[in-house]
Amino acid sequence: MLVQPDRVHRSVYADPAIFDLEMERVFGRAWLVLGHESQVKAEGEYFTTRMGREPVIVVRESKDKIKVLINRCAHRGSMVCAEGRGHTERFVCPYHGWSYDRAGSLQAVPFASGYDKDKLPKGLKAVPRVAVYRGFIFASLSPQGEELETFLGPARASFDDFVDRAPGGELEVAGGVFKHAYNGNWKLMLENHLDGAHPAWVHASSVAVARAAPEPGKPGEEHYYDIAVRQMRQNGAPDAVWEAIGMWTTPHGHGYMGDYHSDDRLVAGMGNPVFDEYRSSLIREHGQEKADRILRVTLWNTIVYPNCSFMSQFRQLRIIHPIAVDRSVVYTYSFRMKHAPAQMFRDTVAFANVVNGTGSWVLTDDLEVYERLQRGLSSGAVDWVYIGRGHGRDVHEPSGVRRGATGTSEIFMRAQFAAWLRYLSQ
Repeated sequence: MLVQPDRVHRSVYADPAIFDLEMERVFGRAWLVLGHESQVKAEGEYFTTRMGREPVIVVRESKDKIKVLINRCAHRGSMVCAEGRGHTERFVCPYHGWSYDRAGSLQAVPFASGYDKDKLPKGLKAVPRVAVYRGFIFASLSPQGEELETFLGPARASFDDFVDRAPGGELEVAGGVFKHAYNGNWKLMLENHLDGAHPAWVHASSVAVARAAPEPGKPGEEHYYDIAVRQMRQNGAPDAVWEAIGMWTTPHGHGYMGDYHSDDRLVAGMGNPVFDEYRSSLIREHGQEKADRILRVTLWNTIVYPNCSFMSQFRQLRIIHPIAVDRSVVYTYSFRMKHAPAQMFRDTVAFANVVNGTGSWVLTDDLEVYERLQRGLSSGAVDWVYIGRGHGRDVHEPSGVRRGATGTSEIFMRAQFAAWLRYLSQ
């Protein structure tokens, strides 16, 4: 009864007991995005991350196998690996020196004679399901469930767009990982990233500054700040533009927007010598027709429910890590197209800094709103959150997706909560 067709109860954001259930039934069952194969290229390379409450190690066990291990020593429970990334032959617990190979098997136990040999644990616990789609690493804590491609469904097209834009299909995480936290529920970020009704209000001050700023440089002559100016002006687009945006959702809670951003609106847009060089490399690889088809795709702000948001055209990916009912940490990754002009990665980093960084004009606005939302939702005076914009006018498409009647429909929230309800009811 917490989820109704056009409203949800505030406790889904504020009740610690419900958060505990989410960690067990949503983050404990769903496929979660963990990262990218480029982070573990060679045997023994690893990085650490989280799956809900579980700290995990993603490691290249062998040339053809990636393994995900629970980052918890089988002896006394210490995390065996505190470093964010590295290369190793063995993981050694810093507390008592128990060591494990890359597969997680127990290899050495100091003072072994003091233990009952038959009762020694076999090693680190492995996450039961790991799969890769187009280079992106997914895992599930549940040993049972549907295949990854079924889970992704039509949202596969967003990953395809991400990879197909790279000459040779080669992408790599570069420039490290940017981490930030906010005092709010994990669902708030996923909802905000598909909300076309908020930019004109949340980002009003920066839109005003951008409108008063000098015109961005001509193609090939852009300055670093021009990316911010363009983005802020787009956030201030007229209502009719936002209403005309395409908004799609899937039965698994995924969603994506389209029809507005296009490559001629990007910093590396048409007429830019760098972009022209990049486009030419795609034409050499695919031919004119396919290259044009790849660059015409305008999917953006894709949500992979329940833990990921990315923008394929801007080569940005964010993963949400719930810490508590009112505390969340976000990891932001920038991707380099290995065979594209170097300037394009510089623009990717610039976009990350001026849009997704905690010193940016954009993210700081959003973080303030998340925390105001959390404080408001923790109040017991009003029980319900209304998510009825566009309700009753959703369009069912033959592919199995639903499309909002307008670009500002709250269909994406209704789809996320429909998926949420199925996970918690199983």
